[in-house]
Amino acid sequence: MTRAILAILRRDLAISLRAGGGAGIGAIFFLSVVMVVPFAIGPDQKLLSQIGPAILWVGALLASLLGLERIFGADAEDGSLDLLLLSPLPLEIAAFSKALAHWCATGLPLVIVAPLLGLLLGVEMKGLGAVTLMLLIGTPAIAFLGLIGAALAASLPRAGLLIAVLIVPFTIPVLIFGTAATAAAITEASPFGTAFKFLCALLLFSAVIGPVAAAAALRIGRGA
Repeated sequence: MTRAILAILRRDLAISLRAGGGAGIGAIFFLSVVMVVPFAIGPDQKLLSQIGPAILWVGALLASLLGLERIFGADAEDGSLDLLLLSPLPLEIAAFSKALAHWCATGLPLVIVAPLLGLLLGVEMKGLGAVTLMLLIGTPAIAFLGLIGAALAASLPRAGLLIAVLIVPFTIPVLIFGTAATAAAITEASPFGTAFKFLCALLLFSAVIGPVAAAAALRIGRGA
Protein backbone atom coordinates (compact mmCIF):
# COMPACT_ATOMS: atom_id res chain seq x y z
CA MET A 1 0.00 0.00 0.00
CA THR A 2 2.86 2.37 0.82
CA ARG A 3 4.38 1.88 -2.62
CA ALA A 4 1.05 2.62 -4.27
CA ILE A 5 0.58 5.80 -2.25
CA LEU A 6 4.10 7.01 -3.06
CA ALA A 7 3.55 6.20 -6.74
CA ILE A 8 0.37 8.30 -6.79
CA LEU A 9 2.15 11.16 -5.05
CA ARG A 10 5.07 11.12 -7.50
CA ARG A 11 2.81 10.85 -10.54
CA ASP A 12 0.45 13.64 -9.51
CA LEU A 13 3.30 15.96 -8.52
CA ALA A 14 4.98 15.34 -11.87
CA ILE A 15 1.73 16.02 -13.74
CA SER A 16 1.08 19.23 -11.78
CA LEU A 17 4.54 20.62 -12.40
CA ARG A 18 4.62 19.53 -16.02
CA ALA A 19 1.20 21.07 -16.70
CA GLY A 20 2.47 24.42 -15.43
CA GLY A 21 -0.49 24.87 -13.11
CA GLY A 22 1.03 23.87 -9.80
CA ALA A 23 3.30 25.94 -7.63
CA GLY A 24 3.99 28.60 -10.27
CA ILE A 25 0.43 29.61 -11.16
CA GLY A 26 -0.78 29.45 -7.56
CA ALA A 27 2.07 31.61 -6.27
CA ILE A 28 1.62 34.14 -9.10
CA PHE A 29 -2.12 34.38 -8.43
CA PHE A 30 -1.41 34.77 -4.71
CA LEU A 31 1.03 37.57 -5.50
CA SER A 32 -1.50 39.24 -7.80
CA VAL A 33 -4.17 39.32 -5.09
CA VAL A 34 -1.77 40.70 -2.50
CA MET A 35 -0.49 43.38 -4.88
CA VAL A 36 -3.90 44.50 -6.18
CA VAL A 37 -5.84 44.82 -2.90
CA PRO A 38 -3.61 47.62 -1.45
CA PHE A 39 -4.41 49.78 -4.48
CA ALA A 40 -8.11 49.52 -3.64
CA ILE A 41 -7.56 50.28 0.06
CA GLY A 42 -5.29 53.28 -0.41
CA PRO A 43 -2.03 54.45 1.18
CA ASP A 44 -3.15 53.91 4.78
CA GLN A 45 -0.25 51.78 6.00
CA LYS A 46 -1.72 51.25 9.47
CA LEU A 47 -4.98 49.90 8.07
CA LEU A 48 -3.10 47.78 5.57
CA SER A 49 -0.96 46.15 8.27
CA GLN A 50 -4.08 45.42 10.33
CA ILE A 51 -5.96 43.66 7.54
CA GLY A 52 -2.84 42.18 5.95
CA PRO A 53 -3.34 38.69 7.47
CA ALA A 54 -6.93 38.62 6.19
CA ILE A 55 -5.71 39.58 2.70
CA LEU A 56 -3.19 36.75 2.82
CA TRP A 57 -5.91 34.30 3.84
CA VAL A 58 -8.29 35.36 1.07
CA GLY A 59 -5.50 35.17 -1.50
CA ALA A 60 -4.43 31.73 -0.27
CA LEU A 61 -8.01 30.48 -0.36
CA LEU A 62 -8.57 31.60 -3.94
CA ALA A 63 -5.16 30.35 -5.09
CA SER A 64 -5.79 26.95 -3.48
CA LEU A 65 -8.82 26.48 -5.73
CA LEU A 66 -6.64 26.63 -8.83
CA GLY A 67 -6.05 23.31 -10.48
CA LEU A 68 -8.63 21.34 -8.52
CA GLU A 69 -10.15 20.06 -11.75
CA ARG A 70 -6.85 18.34 -12.58
CA ILE A 71 -6.94 16.12 -9.49
CA PHE A 72 -9.24 13.61 -11.20
CA GLY A 73 -9.71 15.28 -14.60
CA ALA A 74 -6.44 14.05 -16.09
CA ASP A 75 -7.09 10.53 -14.79
CA ALA A 76 -10.57 10.53 -16.30
CA GLU A 77 -9.16 11.55 -19.69
CA ASP A 78 -6.41 8.93 -19.96
CA GLY A 79 -8.28 6.07 -18.30
CA SER A 80 -6.23 6.02 -15.10
CA LEU A 81 -9.35 6.68 -13.05
CA ASP A 82 -10.87 3.36 -14.14
CA LEU A 83 -7.66 1.63 -13.08
CA LEU A 84 -7.90 3.28 -9.66
CA LEU A 85 -11.45 2.01 -9.30
CA LEU A 86 -10.30 -1.53 -10.12
CA SER A 87 -7.14 -1.32 -8.02
CA PRO A 88 -6.89 -3.27 -4.75
CA LEU A 89 -5.86 0.02 -3.12
CA PRO A 90 -8.94 1.51 -1.41
CA LEU A 91 -10.25 4.42 -3.45
CA GLU A 92 -10.42 6.55 -0.31
CA ILE A 93 -6.68 6.12 0.24
CA ALA A 94 -5.97 6.95 -3.40
CA ALA A 95 -8.13 10.09 -3.12
CA PHE A 96 -6.31 11.10 0.07
CA SER A 97 -2.96 10.68 -1.70
CA LYS A 98 -4.09 12.78 -4.67
CA ALA A 99 -5.31 15.57 -2.38
CA LEU A 100 -1.98 15.52 -0.55
CA ALA A 101 -0.11 15.75 -3.86
CA HIS A 102 -2.30 18.68 -4.91
CA TRP A 103 -1.55 20.48 -1.65
CA CYS A 104 2.21 19.89 -2.04
CA ALA A 105 2.09 21.39 -5.54
CA THR A 106 -0.30 24.27 -4.86
CA GLY A 107 -0.85 24.89 -1.15
CA LEU A 108 2.63 24.39 0.29
CA PRO A 109 4.25 27.03 -1.98
CA LEU A 110 1.63 29.51 -0.76
CA VAL A 111 2.63 28.83 2.84
CA ILE A 112 6.29 29.35 1.93
CA VAL A 113 5.78 32.68 0.14
CA ALA A 114 3.20 34.04 2.63
CA PRO A 115 5.82 35.63 4.96
CA LEU A 116 7.45 37.41 2.02
CA LEU A 117 4.14 38.78 0.79
CA GLY A 118 3.21 39.72 4.34
CA LEU A 119 6.24 41.99 4.45
CA LEU A 120 4.84 43.84 1.43
CA LEU A 121 1.66 44.49 3.42
CA GLY A 122 3.55 45.75 6.46
CA VAL A 123 2.49 42.86 8.71
CA GLU A 124 4.51 42.66 11.94
CA MET A 125 6.95 39.78 12.44
CA LYS A 126 4.80 38.01 15.02
CA GLY A 127 1.89 38.35 12.63
CA LEU A 128 3.90 36.73 9.84
CA GLY A 129 4.65 33.72 12.02
CA ALA A 130 1.01 33.40 13.08
CA VAL A 131 -0.44 33.62 9.59
CA THR A 132 2.14 31.16 8.24
CA LEU A 133 1.29 28.61 10.93
CA MET A 134 -2.45 28.98 10.38
CA LEU A 135 -2.04 28.67 6.60
CA LEU A 136 0.00 25.51 7.16
CA ILE A 137 -3.02 24.07 8.94
CA GLY A 138 -5.77 25.63 6.85
CA THR A 139 -4.58 25.06 3.28
CA PRO A 140 -4.58 21.24 3.56
CA ALA A 141 -8.18 21.45 4.80
CA ILE A 142 -9.08 23.43 1.68
CA ALA A 143 -7.37 20.80 -0.50
CA PHE A 144 -9.31 17.94 1.11
CA LEU A 145 -12.59 19.82 0.78
CA GLY A 146 -11.76 20.62 -2.83
CA LEU A 147 -11.34 16.91 -3.42
CA ILE A 148 -15.13 16.52 -3.19
CA GLY A 149 -15.80 19.07 -5.93
CA ALA A 150 -13.04 17.60 -8.09
CA ALA A 151 -14.65 14.15 -7.83
CA LEU A 152 -18.13 15.48 -8.64
CA ALA A 153 -16.82 17.31 -11.69
CA ALA A 154 -14.56 14.47 -12.92
CA SER A 155 -17.13 13.38 -15.49
CA LEU A 156 -17.93 16.92 -16.64
CA PRO A 157 -15.90 18.80 -19.28
CA ARG A 158 -14.44 22.18 -18.36
CA ALA A 159 -15.75 22.07 -14.83
CA GLY A 160 -13.19 24.42 -13.27
CA LEU A 161 -15.70 27.18 -12.42
CA LEU A 162 -18.23 24.62 -11.21
CA ILE A 163 -15.73 23.26 -8.70
CA ALA A 164 -15.11 26.74 -7.30
CA VAL A 165 -18.86 27.38 -6.96
CA LEU A 166 -19.34 24.06 -5.18
CA ILE A 167 -16.36 24.30 -2.84
CA VAL A 168 -16.15 27.96 -1.79
CA PRO A 169 -19.14 27.77 0.63
CA PHE A 170 -17.53 24.79 2.41
CA THR A 171 -14.23 26.62 2.80
CA ILE A 172 -15.78 29.65 4.51
CA PRO A 173 -15.42 28.10 8.01
CA VAL A 174 -11.72 27.52 7.34
CA LEU A 175 -11.36 31.19 6.36
CA ILE A 176 -13.31 32.39 9.42
CA PHE A 177 -11.43 30.34 11.99
CA GLY A 178 -8.11 30.83 10.22
CA THR A 179 -8.33 34.62 10.33
CA ALA A 180 -9.72 34.54 13.89
CA ALA A 181 -6.88 32.30 15.10
CA THR A 182 -4.34 34.52 13.36
CA ALA A 183 -5.79 37.66 14.94
CA ALA A 184 -5.80 36.02 18.39
CA ALA A 185 -2.16 35.00 18.02
CA ILE A 186 -1.13 38.50 16.89
CA THR A 187 -2.90 40.25 19.75
CA GLU A 188 -1.63 37.55 22.16
CA ALA A 189 -5.12 37.37 23.59
CA SER A 190 -5.24 33.60 23.09
CA PRO A 191 -2.48 32.26 20.79
CA PHE A 192 -3.85 28.71 20.85
CA GLY A 193 -7.44 29.42 21.77
CA THR A 194 -10.81 28.30 20.52
CA ALA A 195 -10.37 29.41 16.90
CA PHE A 196 -7.08 27.53 16.59
CA LYS A 197 -8.67 24.37 17.97
CA PHE A 198 -11.60 24.68 15.58
CA LEU A 199 -9.16 25.13 12.67
CA CYS A 200 -7.32 21.94 13.67
CA ALA A 201 -10.66 20.15 14.00
CA LEU A 202 -11.65 21.30 10.50
CA LEU A 203 -8.39 19.89 9.13
CA LEU A 204 -9.00 16.50 10.75
CA PHE A 205 -12.67 16.50 9.69
CA SER A 206 -11.89 17.37 6.07
CA ALA A 207 -9.03 14.83 5.92
CA VAL A 208 -11.55 12.10 6.76
CA ILE A 209 -14.73 13.31 5.06
CA GLY A 210 -13.08 14.62 1.88
CA PRO A 211 -11.55 11.35 0.61
CA VAL A 212 -14.59 9.30 1.67
CA ALA A 213 -17.06 11.63 -0.06
CA ALA A 214 -14.83 11.92 -3.13
CA ALA A 215 -14.55 8.13 -3.41
CA ALA A 216 -18.33 7.78 -3.15
CA ALA A 217 -18.85 10.45 -5.82
CA LEU A 218 -16.38 8.73 -8.17
CA ARG A 219 -18.07 5.36 -7.74
CA ILE A 220 -21.50 6.84 -8.40
CA GLY A 221 -20.23 8.82 -11.39
CA ARG A 222 -18.55 5.77 -12.91
CA GLY A 223 -21.36 3.41 -12.01
CA ALA A 224 -18.98 1.27 -9.96
